[in-house]
Amino acid sequence: MPRNHSRTTAERTYEAPSSVLRRTMLGGIVLAVLLAVAGLLAYLTRPASTAAVAPAPTAPATHESVPPEATSGKAGAVAAPPKTSDPIVFAKAATKALWSYDTRSFSQADQVAGLKRWMTGEKKYADWASVTDQIPSPVLWSRMHDNHQYATVTIGEGHYPQVFKTALTQDPGAITEAYVYAVTVTGKQAIAWKGAGAGAESRSTTLAVQCHPHHHCALVGVLPSVAP
Repeated sequence: MPRNHSRTTAERTYEAPSSVLRRTMLGGIVLAVLLAVAGLLAYLTRPASTAAVAPAPTAPATHESVPPEATSGKAGAVAAPPKTSDPIVFAKAATKALWSYDTRSFSQADQVAGLKRWMTGEKKYADWASVTDQIPSPVLWSRMHDNHQYATVTIGEGHYPQVFKTALTQDPGAITEAYVYAVTVTGKQAIAWKGAGAGAESRSTTLAVQCHPHHHCALVGVLPSVAP
């Protein structure tokens, strides 16, 4: 049987208008990285906007962009973030956490609760919506649970996108405003379900990671496009 994939277009999680706006604006991170580190930081420190850019929903709301503290669940569904100040080490671990799940043992709320522990506590940088967008909706999660679906992940490599490294070289001091790094990670996600069903695919993502000197790293958000 075809696997239930959390990113299937037909069952993609509904986002409220303000969340859609935020997701659209997150695309600016990629462009900012292409331009300069300073541009990335300018995006991350942007003022919040409440303008609506999407029509009223035609599907039930499943998970909107909510602050981490508004969601309850068992954090044990997701591995704890590593205590590291290395952006690449952290990004690889965060990617594994984002791509791994087990609907047999944990609820969708548990998955959300586990991932919120990875987020930066600096709210002006945190893009929680980009993280929750990676999680199947409660309805889809329930269907996946019925199929005993779970995913395991093998991480390949992580690196700073070339344009990010170039920008750092051109303006080394820009990173010190917020210490936010762009990191691209590759790997393979294997999905299995009852009846000996299984499938696997190679994936890649670019994360925004905050790593202050002498402090543990934290997740800022997931970029909507992969920066090579």
